[in-house]
Amino acid sequence: MSAERDLTRLVAGMRPELNRGRFVFVSVEGTAVPPGLHPVVTVAESEGLTLVIPQEEADTASLPYDYVAGWITLRVHSALDAVGLTAAVARQLADAGLSCNVVAGFHHDHLFVEHARAGEALTALRRLAEDSA
Repeated sequence: MSAERDLTRLVAGMRPELNRGRFVFVSVEGTAVPPGLHPVVTVAESEGLTLVIPQEEADTASLPYDYVAGWITLRVHSALDAVGLTAAVARQLADAGLSCNVVAGFHHDHLFVEHARAGEALTALRRLAEDSA
């Protein structure tokens, strides 16, 4: 299946899905993921390695965090050079008063939203997709 670039088809076909669990952003020194951690996202920054990991793993490893997120995957296969999907999603969530941290994977876009409001975010995204269909 080839990646989609058309914004209307991307938004209409996003099929947002809430993944199970609570996820946190932590930072560790160095460039290696510490044993016992299973990140769903890693980002190398000059200040350290950012990991998005299950909250239980951060608690077990005594790693500090201050944001607990729900993880939503947009099931549409978006092209990495597609224009406007992130903006459309961010606008819909911002209009609902929801923050969002976006990570693009090779096949899908992933959104990390406040865990307590993840259901609201899912509803807003589904509404956006329905309105675009």
